[in-house]
Amino acid sequence: MTTMKGVVLPGNRRVEMRDFEVPKPGHGQVLVRMKASSLCGSDLRAIYRPTDQGVGPEAYKGVIAGHEPCGIIEKVGAGVQRFKAGDRVVLYHIAGCGVCHNCRSGWMISCTQEQNGRAAYGWQRNGGHADFLLAEERTLVALPDELTYLDGAMVACGVGTAYAACVRAGVSGRDAVLVTGLGPVGLGVALLCQAMGARVVGVEYMPERRELARQLGIAEVVGPEEGHAVLEQLQTKTNDEGFEVAIDCSGNADARHLCLEAAREWGRVVYVGEGGTVSFAPSPLLIHKQLSLFGSWVCSIQQMEELVEHLVRWKLHPDIMVTHRFTLDQAREAYETFDSGKTGKVAIVWE
Repeated sequence: MTTMKGVVLPGNRRVEMRDFEVPKPGHGQVLVRMKASSLCGSDLRAIYRPTDQGVGPEAYKGVIAGHEPCGIIEKVGAGVQRFKAGDRVVLYHIAGCGVCHNCRSGWMISCTQEQNGRAAYGWQRNGGHADFLLAEERTLVALPDELTYLDGAMVACGVGTAYAACVRAGVSGRDAVLVTGLGPVGLGVALLCQAMGARVVGVEYMPERRELARQLGIAEVVGPEEGHAVLEQLQTKTNDEGFEVAIDCSGNADARHLCLEAAREWGRVVYVGEGGTVSFAPSPLLIHKQLSLFGSWVCSIQQMEELVEHLVRWKLHPDIMVTHRFTLDQAREAYETFDSGKTGKVAIVWE
């Protein structure tokens, strides 16, 4: 095979299939045969939906979409040291410069070299919505045999992002954790917090997502249909003490504000949901309550390696959050379905 089909997102809710050459791995690179490539909400927000002249953000280069890839190595280039053909791998979805401080710390998402350095799969370089993907060895994480390829695809961004937020908050079995927004990242946060021993209460306004959360074992989920204000319901659940940890995964201003209101004194609040705004009075909500407020953006590659180890130990499979699976040829339907906002995770899979 010398050519392959790849999915491109030109903007204005369009999905196109184009022909691409099957790449050859160079020095330090591997060719990965895709097995699963899940869809991310950031792709919807920043690439799939934008209508300005039919293109996405300036950083997006019209490449093959998909930054949550997982597969098996087909070929390795010269200089590859750790991995070999036949290895199952997850891809950390940013290839950084490798030499700045953030890259050396494992935080390639925060690579400071924008020119000829930081490049995200599916944004500035070809991603996982194709049969093959060319990757740097330094972006690979070994996928344990106990995990599925779809588990790995979700670790590549969504569940990795959820794990980093949990780590940032220092979640443990001592905590009651509030999670606002039970989309894919919020579901991941809730499942991980429960695996860490915490009590979890979720807030979600969409009935379909509340029901999915309950099906996945998140027993305490509240919404506006209960007949009481959401904050009132949360106060009742904590005997008016509040939550040790509150994590917003929605990016919604009201949800972010709710996290500050519902957190108990000396609590920890994490904003992980992208986009949107928030406005609040710092004195009563933050300063006087002595809260710690964190921003959390994706994860480090070291955290990703921790996460796959923990998932095996906890016997937790992120693929239980996938409600819709499609083939590569059905990519248009996959994006239209995910864009409805009523699903769990949506993924493209190869048999």
